[in-house]
Amino acid sequence: MLYTYGMNKKKASPAERRDALLAEMASLRGLLNGSLVQRYSTCSRKNCACHTGKRHGPRLYLAATGDGGQRQTYIPAALAARAAAGVAQARRLRAIVREVTALNLRLLREAPEGACRD
Repeated sequence: MLYTYGMNKKKASPAERRDALLAEMASLRGLLNGSLVQRYSTCSRKNCACHTGKRHGPRLYLAATGDGGQRQTYIPAALAARAAAGVAQARRLRAIVREVTALNLRLLREAPEGACRD
């Protein structure tokens, strides 16, 4: 008996793999470049238990660096899952950029002298 399972699959060329990654990059529409941070805080009421160690929280924030330095934006609990998915998409984007860079370097090295390859 002859087994051919998986033998007909053609391995994608570096250019095809790059194009697939670039297409995936376009699908990352909800990305949030930053980190999710949980914070506990104290309030302004002098007799509140938060001043004796039982702080309010945790509250979720997105910490992101912009033009003016780091900013923390409050994320309501109802949006926590969406925010976590957005941060995961940003992590995936960085991985795609690293892989596309490696593929482009490989294509650059394999290109004949004087040839331009997209």
